[in-house]
Amino acid sequence: MSLKYITPTEQFKRYLPKDYVELVDYGPFGKTQSEAGVNNIGQFKELVEEHPMCSGCWMAWYIRTFFASLPNPEETVTLGTAGCGRLAISQAAVPFIYGNYGDQNAVASGLSRAFRLRFPDKKKDVITLAGDGGTMDIGFSMTMHSWIRQERFTTIMLDNEVYGNTGGQESGMTQLGAILKMAPTGKKFEKMNATELAKAAGCVYVVKMSPVNIKKAAKVIRRAIYAAREFGPTFIHVYTSCNIEYSIPTEDVFKDAKAKDKEGFAFEEYMADGVQEYLERIEADEKEAAKVLKEASKAKSDEMESKKEASKAKMIAELAKKGKG
Repeated sequence: MSLKYITPTEQFKRYLPKDYVELVDYGPFGKTQSEAGVNNIGQFKELVEEHPMCSGCWMAWYIRTFFASLPNPEETVTLGTAGCGRLAISQAAVPFIYGNYGDQNAVASGLSRAFRLRFPDKKKDVITLAGDGGTMDIGFSMTMHSWIRQERFTTIMLDNEVYGNTGGQESGMTQLGAILKMAPTGKKFEKMNATELAKAAGCVYVVKMSPVNIKKAAKVIRRAIYAAREFGPTFIHVYTSCNIEYSIPTEDVFKDAKAKDKEGFAFEEYMADGVQEYLERIEADEKEAAKVLKEASKAKSDEMESKKEASKAKMIAELAKKGKG
């Protein structure tokens, strides 16, 4: 996709579905984070508004945050595989490719290479989002080899520590001793250390987190995407609980995520040489652009207010003149 590709002519707009026109006019395409980002969710047309996931699903919340954080949604393609996440990811107004049985990183490798060949003058962002089973169990070899080959795209593992989509089997990411529907005697081995594997395989930006702070979650997503554009593979290991398989009451889902933020998924961020300086430069430029935009918006608002006051004064003067006459 591209901004030009998705924007219809004014004459053709009236023939298109209302949702599509609203997305182009009031959505995040071609806009900055200060205009349409996580800080003002609910004030613009979002890329994903409906999903069939369970009530209280923390993964669905993170996916909503993810789509509100994209630097250039009009230049982005997402990939996923079997699992809960793809039920919401595939509903978004961003191209989605379904990779069978954990091969999403293999497909993403070819796609990101093809984009760089076909569009050498553009930044096309390729991002895989899959569960712990799809990323580190079934998709393990393809995930690791995409990192070892230094493929330039972002991998996000939506870790709910269980095969939540198929009845509650343990995964490599399930905690030691966890008792589940299909692991009634408890898991017998430790949780895999995915972030250390990512570092060893050559990922240039690696984060582990429980996304309880929306601004921090958005910053991490954008950093991972920016770093992948220029340096190499990036990886986000994010906690997205399964409140069904772990019997977490809906009202306690955030409380559970906060607990994981302190133990198990305490924030960790790793950057290879040169990455931090690069990201800080981009963030400084974005901050300056947001400041300029805010000042321009204020100037326009002040001008409109001034015109309004002038019009009001003119009307009062005319009324006063008529009164004297």
